[in-house]
Amino acid sequence: MSYVSKPVRKKDAMALVTGKPVFTNDLAPKDCLIVKILRSPYANAWIEEIKTGTARQVNGIVAVYTYKDVPRKRFTLAGQTYPELSPYDHYILDQRLRFVGDAVAIVAAETEEAAEKAMKRIKVKYRVDEPVLDMHKAKDGEILVHPEEDWEAKVPVGADNKRNLCASGVEESGDVEKILGECKYTVDRTYHTKANQQAMMETFRTYCYKDHFGRLNVVSSTQVPFHVRRILGNALDIPSSKIRVIKPRIGGGFGAKQTSVSEIYPAFVTWMTGRPSKILYSRYESQICASPRHEMEIRVRAGADENGIVRALDVYTLSNAGAYGEHSPTTVGLSGHKSIALYRHTEAYRFAYDVVYTNVQAAGAYRGYGATQGIYAVESAVNELAHMMNIDPVKLRELNMPMEGEPLPAYQDCTTAPSCTMDQCMKRAKEMMNWDEKYPYKDMGNGKVRGIGVAMAMQGSSIAGIDVGGADMKLNEDGSYTLGLGCTDMGTGCDTILSQIAADCLETSIENIVVFGVDTDISPYDSGSYASATTYTTGMAVFQACQEMRKKICALGAKMLEAEPEEVNFDGEFVFTDEIHKVSLKDIAIKGTCGNTQELQVTRTHCSPISPPPFMVGMAEVEVDKETGSVKVVDYAAVVDCGTPINPNLVRVQTEGGIVQGIGMALHEDVQYTEKGKIRNNSFMQYKIPSRLDIGDVRVEIRGSYEPSGPFGAKSIGELVINTPCPAIADAVYNATGVRVRELPITPEKVAMGILKQKLEKK
Repeated sequence: MSYVSKPVRKKDAMALVTGKPVFTNDLAPKDCLIVKILRSPYANAWIEEIKTGTARQVNGIVAVYTYKDVPRKRFTLAGQTYPELSPYDHYILDQRLRFVGDAVAIVAAETEEAAEKAMKRIKVKYRVDEPVLDMHKAKDGEILVHPEEDWEAKVPVGADNKRNLCASGVEESGDVEKILGECKYTVDRTYHTKANQQAMMETFRTYCYKDHFGRLNVVSSTQVPFHVRRILGNALDIPSSKIRVIKPRIGGGFGAKQTSVSEIYPAFVTWMTGRPSKILYSRYESQICASPRHEMEIRVRAGADENGIVRALDVYTLSNAGAYGEHSPTTVGLSGHKSIALYRHTEAYRFAYDVVYTNVQAAGAYRGYGATQGIYAVESAVNELAHMMNIDPVKLRELNMPMEGEPLPAYQDCTTAPSCTMDQCMKRAKEMMNWDEKYPYKDMGNGKVRGIGVAMAMQGSSIAGIDVGGADMKLNEDGSYTLGLGCTDMGTGCDTILSQIAADCLETSIENIVVFGVDTDISPYDSGSYASATTYTTGMAVFQACQEMRKKICALGAKMLEAEPEEVNFDGEFVFTDEIHKVSLKDIAIKGTCGNTQELQVTRTHCSPISPPPFMVGMAEVEVDKETGSVKVVDYAAVVDCGTPINPNLVRVQTEGGIVQGIGMALHEDVQYTEKGKIRNNSFMQYKIPSRLDIGDVRVEIRGSYEPSGPFGAKSIGELVINTPCPAIADAVYNATGVRVRELPITPEKVAMGILKQKLEKK
């Protein structure tokens, strides 16, 4: 193969490094109306009266809309396949406000200055009610976040708005209590992860216009163009056929843009006024009213026998949906399914969960999608179990880890691992970290101690039986190919990866593959870029489309050679029967434009019935200052199994990026609320994400397997890579200090107070 498994440069690399202006705001017309949102200062309030007359008189104001002006139709902002598992609990604007930052009014103006001035003149009389801010008090509490009668759950997920439940359920196999009772070693621990901001470089932004047919055209930085089209149709109460969604280049998403955060407001303005409009979220808005990771509290009970075999796991997850339920019923599932499955000998398991509404910013999708929280909890519990048993945590995992052909308990999308090199990943990571020499810690002799920790992880490759990948392959008259895609490249390089697959399938140069981005009017349907689906699912659609394209090229070439299709071959340049009798691809392409009845265009759709997991081992070395509690990552060694790596360079940078985000979650990122429900961390001055100085040496290697159901044996990589840092770092800190921190982030204060407590207990 010429391109698959080769480090091909991204197709848009030069455009990115030269600053070519192709992002959403770069493309917006200069005469766009500026859309701004007046936001609630209260976590739980009713609008008793709202006066906009003075605001409307501001020079340059075109429109001011309140809850009285919008359709009274519930919808969800979750970018999911219909019927969405997320509840229909939104209006465009509502009389009831459910968190600090909820939308009160929409202002459309000729200039930003006019919009800002008008917002200050809107007079609102609020009835302020007591909010529910603590997720532990939400279930069956007196304060209801969504008491409305038109609230709707399209799918039975255990939701009950009159109990503040967005989802609830129990899954179990075997007698958990019996097996735990038989285990020589058991742990019962509770772990807490807070909300995390995706902090992508490009904030949420959308512009809209009406075309000459009167249709609403939406250009947006989104991961889910086809889902956005449906969401807007529901919200505006118009047919989706009247809406077109176009995705330009995206400056990062990490799951945040799987929620339709920004689109609805300019779409409504343009639909009502007929004029182009745009909204650009500030960093402040992206921090207080976006779509962060779900806060979760996870209790883990784990039991092992005297030989180190993990026999039972009991996981209970309490997840904080926030004010609205987008992605909440689905993220919680991964906290159990992707963590329990890591232990192949598990004889009995129980996974129970409650997802509750509260009066804080609504959570959504973030890389890892619930698996991150669940793996942190289960892997931390297993590390604690290893310490209790006085066994090396690497050894404990070697006894229990997933193996090819062996069971994946609680993982119904793939009950056994069809492809897996977790054992090789662990072996190589151990070598890279020099584990045997460094474990558990090394005193540096200067008040600092270095400790190491380990974790393993898995994710999925698309949502089995649901996610759809689409590819359209067309032969152009000059012999080049146009690859039309419905998936979304958000910086991941999927346009390049899919071009590599196409180039090898068609035996042509990658420069001969022209990639066309997402336009819902033109592109084949694709669920979007989420759930680690693009390479695996859309890649298979590309593979199948190329195979069919080869048949069409051979058929027309055979006709031109006056031969039968089965008598010819195709080498990427010529269709031939022998060295003498051949016709070039360009001649075939030209023939396709004149007097031809054989279409040289193929559209293929693919959906996989399984979701084969990629696997990863991560090992962290940290240095702790025992006087201050400061924790610094010195070294991080990661080894991944993503099946066949289509582009090793992109696998590496995806892995590095995920690890860095995981380091941020483990040590730095801390969403905090005031007693009235206002987010304190509303800028990068208060919300710390790791810089290059905070991440130490991050080293990545690949130990690929071959996944039969994926293109050229490929699986996924995008989400998996964020899942190991939190438990690995937490155990490294413990090994260095003896302090076990079970609530992220692991701040210097927590470590220092833990060390102080140890000293006091020794006295």
